[in-house]
Amino acid sequence: QVQLVESGGGLVQPGGSLRLSCAAFGIIFSEYDMAWYRRAAGGQRELVAGISTEGNTKYRDAVKGRFTISRDDAKDTVSMQMNMVKTEDTAIYYCFATDDKYYWGQGTQVTVSS
Repeated sequence: QVQLVESGGGLVQPGGSLRLSCAAFGIIFSEYDMAWYRRAAGGQRELVAGISTEGNTKYRDAVKGRFTISRDDAKDTVSMQMNMVKTEDTAIYYCFATDDKYYWGQGTQVTVSS
């Protein structure tokens, strides 16, 4: 059974940092492109950052220079370091894995508030 298990969400003040992690189970992790999506309250799910099997990365403009996605194929994990967070980063963050199939994690809440 495939599982993507996110961790690291929580409450953080504006300007602070947070690190999200996603552990993958039941897939050959190194064969999957990975990504983080988010959905703010009342909004649609949007791509935040992605990393290919080769380690190529992409980011939405709003997080460029602040967020960094990385992967560790030895540990079957993908992480995202979130720096200089803003209130508009508040959302549920989802881990996503895709090859010829795709899988979602259950999501982890990130709240940026003073």
